[in-house]
Amino acid sequence: HASISFMDEQVGRLLDTLDRLDLRKNTIVVFISDHGYNLGEHTCWQKHSLWEESVRVPLIVSIPGMKHAGEKTDAIVELNDLYPTFVDLAGMKERAPSILQGESLVPLLDSPGRTDRDQYAYTLVGGGNGASIRTDRWRYNRWGEDATSDNEELYDHENDPAEHTNLARDPAFRNQLNQLRKQFEGARAIARGKGQARR
Repeated sequence: HASISFMDEQVGRLLDTLDRLDLRKNTIVVFISDHGYNLGEHTCWQKHSLWEESVRVPLIVSIPGMKHAGEKTDAIVELNDLYPTFVDLAGMKERAPSILQGESLVPLLDSPGRTDRDQYAYTLVGGGNGASIRTDRWRYNRWGEDATSDNEELYDHENDPAEHTNLARDPAFRNQLNQLRKQFEGARAIARGKGQARR
């Protein structure tokens, strides 16, 4: 509770300063965290896992003149989408490096309900020993380089939002597992600079 109260006070100081200096009307404010936090879920503490509690983060964006101010979206985005977003908002999208791995969130900010994005988030943890891909319904985790029956996890967020039942070895989910493996390999290739980046 103390950490959240302290953080809230500091955000308030920042916003008050922007108002006092009359900068709010031309300043984009982004509230974000670099990781989530386990508080005993899955018998884990702190942040070093691939479960939802560790990898899901808040993202609040305030843009002067934004037509959908105060609206929420359930779209899955990644932290590496922020730089392309700011480049886009600054009118410099065409000058951005072609190697950017993220994609601009401006279309999503303009239309929070849109569903045409290729929505997934790719996450690395533990010095690259573990990686995850999260779609709107599924989370696929892999510990190690190659997929084996011992190092994969598959969770169905529609039926198991707390990620307690690993479906990776369940034959009924073999097709879903294979589909997510393929998507995971593509996301990992992009992260390693060997695949076609999403733009």
